Amino acid sequence: MAVEETAPVGAEDASLQDAWERVRRRLRAELGEDVFSSWFARLEIAGIVGGIAYLTVPTRFLKSWLEAHYAERLRVNCIAELPAPKGVLLSVRQASRDTTPAPLAEAVMRSRPASSTTPVPAEAAKPGAATAQSGEPELVDVCGTTLDRRMSFQNFVVGKSNQLSFAAAERIAAAPAGQSPYNPLYLHAGVGLGKTHLLQAIAQEARRLGKRVAYFTADRFMYGFVAALKSQTALAFKEKLRGIDLLVVDDVQFIQGKSIQQEFGHTINALLDAGKQIVVAGDRLAGELEALDERIRSRLGGGLVVEVGELDEALRAKILATRLEALQSAHPNFQVSPDVVAYVARVVATNGRDLDGAANRLLAHATLSGQFVTLETAEAAIRDLVRTREPRRVKIEDIQKLVATRYNVSRADILSERRTAAVVKPRQIAMYLSKALTPRSLPEIGRRFGGRDHTTVLHAVRKIEKAISEDRSLHEEVDLLKRMLQE
Repeated sequence: MAVEETAPVGAEDASLQDAWERVRRRLRAELGEDVFSSWFARLEIAGIVGGIAYLTVPTRFLKSWLEAHYAERLRVNCIAELPAPKGVLLSVRQASRDTTPAPLAEAVMRSRPASSTTPVPAEAAKPGAATAQSGEPELVDVCGTTLDRRMSFQNFVVGKSNQLSFAAAERIAAAPAGQSPYNPLYLHAGVGLGKTHLLQAIAQEARRLGKRVAYFTADRFMYGFVAALKSQTALAFKEKLRGIDLLVVDDVQFIQGKSIQQEFGHTINALLDAGKQIVVAGDRLAGELEALDERIRSRLGGGLVVEVGELDEALRAKILATRLEALQSAHPNFQVSPDVVAYVARVVATNGRDLDGAANRLLAHATLSGQFVTLETAEAAIRDLVRTREPRRVKIEDIQKLVATRYNVSRADILSERRTAAVVKPRQIAMYLSKALTPRSLPEIGRRFGGRDHTTVLHAVRKIEKAISEDRSLHEEVDLLKRMLQE
């Protein structure tokens, strides 16, 4: 399929600067003046090439901070206001007069027509060729969404909680086209536990081995399909997808719209029937994605389903040590003792992104204050990360299993039509706990309890609420179940 040439847009272009000012106003309104002044005031736009907005900052520390804490917010606002549907690329401004960042300079060269007097190296002209210079993250354009070369198998920190998912990912990436033992692979995990890293590692390793790979986030898949419909190129879009060896889709829970879900389902069926590999990730089990078409959930649940588990303390310490080592390579005077690493890994028990935030906070303290990082200063630096720890996410399935065990019945009994007292009471308690401890709606809870109507769930919730207000022992019993589920 022919690739349309995109003329570079210079930073001096008035329309580009107007659009950039709109981005800045949106960020200031969303984040507040203090945050904007601290982290975004020195962010500048250098140009747009090939659908990518090239942004620059004066220091590596500021670049790392923005990537760790505001990458998604920056990407969304740039896509909303700039002609940059493929997202953004951050780089550090050079101190010389030529302020054009190296990634932009290379992209401009690749976008020139063949008649240009400046030759384009063959490797740089290939789709997905590296655009980053030494020390910068390399981004590869793969059918709609960019890949970050830092998210490789080599950079993934393995522990007990993610060992199985890592092994499955490596096996799939290395398998010859059409010969994968696990198809589809469905990974599910909460925020910041590494599922996106694994997906990107699979895509990059498979591509390195010569496979045709398409990597999408859910929003990029929806954007690509809607754009194809508007430009009347939907058939070409579908044919392009069906001609690949590996489809990777992240955050599948965000795919919305009946027509888009239908197309996604058709694509999955066509690829699986042709023996092509599919890897999908979501924030929970496929069967729990109520907003997703049932046929898609069934297809995803019919392959290998692996949970990327919570980070235990040992794994958090390994991840933090790796992050700090990377920061120390750029800041040789920045040193953190093993005691501080152990302390941070113990108290920041949420996810990998908060560990990134902790590492950046320690660096900020050391570089801005000029002092060594001690346990006392580390405690002050990461206090907000400790305070914002989220409780464990409770699943309806876990509630049903625990209540069934507690009342000596089976989970099948709870889901059945049986109406004996020995079954009705635990069923109603499980419904009550599902309403109290999960964000699911009454109709969703009813479906998970054997396809019951939402009025049945509401009746159960009200009955248990009344019972625990009158019966002290039942109140304590239900409270104990709550604590057990949330620990």
